[in-house]
Order: sequence, then structure tokens, then C-alpha cells
Amino acid sequence: MDGLSGWVLETIRALGYLGLAFLLALENLFPPIPSEVVLPLAGFLVGRGQLNFWGAVAAASLGAVFGALVLYALGRWGGRRLILRYGRFLNVDEESLKRAEGWFRHYGDAVVLGARVVPLARSIVSIPAGTAHMPILRFTVLTTIGTTVWNIILIWAGMLLGQNWEAVSRWVGSYSNFVYAIVAVAAVAYVVLKVVRHKNRNKAT
Repeated sequence: MDGLSGWVLETIRALGYLGLAFLLALENLFPPIPSEVVLPLAGFLVGRGQLNFWGAVAAASLGAVFGALVLYALGRWGGRRLILRYGRFLNVDEESLKRAEGWFRHYGDAVVLGARVVPLARSIVSIPAGTAHMPILRFTVLTTIGTTVWNIILIWAGMLLGQNWEAVSRWVGSYSNFVYAIVAVAAVAYVVLKVVRHKNRNKAT
């Protein structure tokens, strides 16, 4: 292995569960470090007996929740201005932040839970939760639940596939495109429904 996957593998081998937690915290803060590489590799090591399955899930979940809480804190106490000023370091621009704020405005708690199983969205959704002052305990509980489900699925898949763990990354890519397509269709349907209701209301008056 070389490149990113090689670095991820060596980090986990050198630091064990602490390295896995560190990588998942980074994955939340800097999305170019994808969990769909880190978690299947952790599963690969579980399959080889170098990590315990539930130990890997716990470490990954703790790291991910920590990273999410950092973004939540930046949103809550730093506000949009701080996020947009330093967004380039977090891979967040104004358009993606507005999109995430729209999700949070329309779906509230559900989007914090559901976004945890959608790459990229899983990181950025923590920011509008912070700017909207969502109660931190509720945010932490929902984030932990969603994150743990995602971690279990990807670590288990990596353990099952072994040397073919990279197939998980390809599957996640296809799955992500499918989810984004559904979100786009739902957004269009929502706008159309809103326009129709507005016209009907005007006719009634």
C-alpha cells in the first residue's frame, strides 16, 4: 500500500486504537481524509487479529464525536464569520455551509442523525447545529448514534472483505451519489410543492 492508505495503515499499526481515534477526529475536521478508507482498513486489521472489533468501533466513534464537537463549538461560539474566514482549512465554503444550514433548518434533529451516514455531509452538518445553538447533549447523543452505525458498517465490511477492503470505498462512492441524487430530487419536490401551495392559497383568497 502507498499514499493515503499506506499512511493510514501505518498510523493505526503504530498507535493502535489511539491512532484510529486520531484519524477519525481528523476525518471530521478535514474531509479529504475519508472514513471510507480509514474504517475498512481498520476492519482489515480486525480480520488479521491486530485489533478487536468493538474496540475499533469504540475508538473510531470517540474520535469522530470529538471532531464533530470541535466543529459544533466553532459554529456555536465562533459563528458563521469565523467559519467562512477559515473555511478553506476545513474544506467548507459559503455554498456548502448554506446548504447544510438549509438541511438543518428544514429537518432539525433528523439531519444531525441522518447525515452521519453520508460522506462529507457527516462533517459539515455539525457547524449549523452549533450556529443554531442546538443543545449540546442532544447533538452529542445523535452524533454518537449515527457515527457508531456508520463505523460498525464500514469496519465490518473491511473485516469481511480482507485484502479486498478497497471495494468498500468504491461502494461508498456509488452509495454517496445515490444519496445525493435522492436529496436533490427531494429538494426540487419540496420547492415545487411550496410553489403549488402558494398558488392555491392565492386562488382561495
